[in-house]
Amino acid sequence: MSERTYAMIKPDAVAAGHVGEILAAIEVAGLRIAALEMLRLSPAQALGFYAVHEGKPFFPELMAFMTSGPVVALALEGDDAIARWRELMGPTDPAKAPPGALRARFGTDITRNAVHGSDAPRTAAEELAYVFGGRVLDGLR
Repeated sequence: MSERTYAMIKPDAVAAGHVGEILAAIEVAGLRIAALEMLRLSPAQALGFYAVHEGKPFFPELMAFMTSGPVVALALEGDDAIARWRELMGPTDPAKAPPGALRARFGTDITRNAVHGSDAPRTAAEELAYVFGGRVLDGLR
């Protein structure tokens, strides 16, 4: 089933110069990049995006990290795009990710794990709308 998901290349991977490798891996995996934007999250944007984690012990570190540099926001499309992107990313903890997974290749710890991806259709729709809104996605097929 064709679907759309949200993906993000996090500040650590952008700073390390891994954007091109990650985009290439997305395309090799057969996912279509429907939208792409580099931006730097403001504290308010990061708070809105990660509000579900507010109050958790790691939240302050997460906010500092996610506002520390630019990210690359992506809308990916393809058959079972959510599951395929999550498989390509690997588990949240890079130490537990299989060798070819993006987080194993480019992540260093649970916070600085190179990439983010929506975990379900509802989350994907919410994250895509939050980041891209009607600016980009309304014109996509």
